Amino acid sequence: MKKSLDQKLQAIRQNSGGKTFILADAKDADMAWGIASPGSPWPADPARPFRSMPEFCQDIRAIVRQELVDIMLASVSVMHQLAHEERLFDHSPVTPAIRANDTTDVWIARGARYRQQPSRAFSTCYIEEAQFGGLATSRQDPPTVNLGLYSITFTNDLATDHANLETFRAFRAEAERRGFRYFLEVFDPNTDAGLTAEQIPAFVNDSIVRTLAAVPAPGRPQFLKIAYHGPRWLEELVNYDPSVVVGILGGGAGTTLDAFKLLADAQKYGARVALYGRKIKEAEDPLAFIRHLRLVVDEGLDPAEAVRSYHRDLQKQKLPAKRSLEDDLQITHTILHY
Repeated sequence: MKKSLDQKLQAIRQNSGGKTFILADAKDADMAWGIASPGSPWPADPARPFRSMPEFCQDIRAIVRQELVDIMLASVSVMHQLAHEERLFDHSPVTPAIRANDTTDVWIARGARYRQQPSRAFSTCYIEEAQFGGLATSRQDPPTVNLGLYSITFTNDLATDHANLETFRAFRAEAERRGFRYFLEVFDPNTDAGLTAEQIPAFVNDSIVRTLAAVPAPGRPQFLKIAYHGPRWLEELVNYDPSVVVGILGGGAGTTLDAFKLLADAQKYGARVALYGRKIKEAEDPLAFIRHLRLVVDEGLDPAEAVRSYHRDLQKQKLPAKRSLEDDLQITHTILHY
């Protein structure tokens, strides 16, 4: 089965100014949140604040079978079940991917204070077990899972960033030797970096460019995943080196208009990938939500009209909306008020 990701990456590299767009669903919350990872049931159930992992995996199966996202990102444990045991992706155009490292700024256990300290590199999993399902498992060619997200958080602290880049260099070497592809997520500083709000986007862009300057083509990420800081900063990074495919992360859930407008604006100003996690997970109907994401990027549907259409879908299913249509048509993300 040809993977839509590979076809779209080829099209984007041949025509970086085209409208080809890659959508990913980030279902790797269990690498961060713990028990709350699957989210809360909807409609709400006071007796059951959080769903179970089997329910979470059922959502993943449904989204993969819908075939509208290009990448399904999950933890190694979830992918062991779905990709290696169930062979969910064998006859699917969707590419399975795993979170290849779990830096300390995603350690969000209840009561934890790790995020209050500069992010440190760490990886629980091994590339080989992600590819083949275990360290002692018999090898197969090609590997079942061969794409991962690698994350770096630059903090403007010399010792921390130096150590994080040494770990990234080691990861790149192992990935290239094993033929493992990756995409690079670069978060904004998770602690006070001594920078103004205006300086943070420039700091992140420069850190990305400086890091990749020493990486030859075979070792480079398939694409980038960064926070959207507005048109100026996205265009700056996209225009610097058109060979680098830039994607945006979804961030918090927000309103439905936040999600659709962020997608439309990112595409308008040069992003060619979007990875939405909480925005999909916390939608009343994830499948309808994803279908409307596709309408926004593929058909050019106006974000506000997409919200209205999504609410009509909810009404047809007699599924209550979390917000009124009027409230869901509000922009609440500060970055979208530029």
